[in-house]
Amino acid sequence: MENCLFCKIIRGEIPSTKVYEDENTYAFRDIAPQTPQHIVVVPKHHVTGMNGIDGLTDAQLAACLRACREAAKIAGIDESGYRVVTNCGDDACQSVQHLHFHVLGGTKMKESMA
Repeated sequence: MENCLFCKIIRGEIPSTKVYEDENTYAFRDIAPQTPQHIVVVPKHHVTGMNGIDGLTDAQLAACLRACREAAKIAGIDESGYRVVTNCGDDACQSVQHLHFHVLGGTKMKESMA
């Protein structure tokens, strides 16, 4: 999508600190980290969020989860633990309308709100 912030990052039009990349995904450090290790994983194919995942193949969607795991390994938080979060819609505070996953770690976190 032409004006999507994350699509521009994927295309290299906006700088980012890349952590991981494969044919289906791009992972980069969040510019406003919520934990010591905060990485954003996005599919290279634009879909607006969880409600748009029918626009991804099963392989593209699975690649997102594998990229989350790989980003955690690269960040050195795979053994100590990490959280993977995605927000969907305004009430969940989804700020960029492109499916993305936050890989959070590097600190002891509080229990989930769930």
